[in-house]
Amino acid sequence: QVQLVESGGGLVQPGGSLRLSCAGSGRAVSSYNMGWFRQALGKEREFVAVVRRSGGYTNYAASVTGRFTISRDNAKNTVYLQMNSLKPEDTAVYYCAAGSQVASAVTASQMYHTWGQGTQVTVSS
Repeated sequence: QVQLVESGGGLVQPGGSLRLSCAGSGRAVSSYNMGWFRQALGKEREFVAVVRRSGGYTNYAASVTGRFTISRDNAKNTVYLQMNSLKPEDTAVYYCAAGSQVASAVTASQMYHTWGQGTQVTVSS
């Protein structure tokens, strides 16, 4: 089973950038669909992006398309989320997750079996 640890969160001004990291241990992250989710205060957890285990294909939520980029470094066993043009509504705790589900279910949080502890991202002036 893989273990996941996120890092890279913080406070950034609107329009700024952050890069989140999700370091895996125990097993290769390339063996899983690796997703990023976020949960804002008082809201449900929502899908942000995924890099699929098969082919490395990526999917994004409409709200982050064109601003966020998910990537995977197999040598470092790490998944990244590059976030540009950040908005106050991007403020949330961001989680990475590993799953083994079919491609049609990669946006569903309940299909992921392993989660990191989360990292806070705050976008504010």
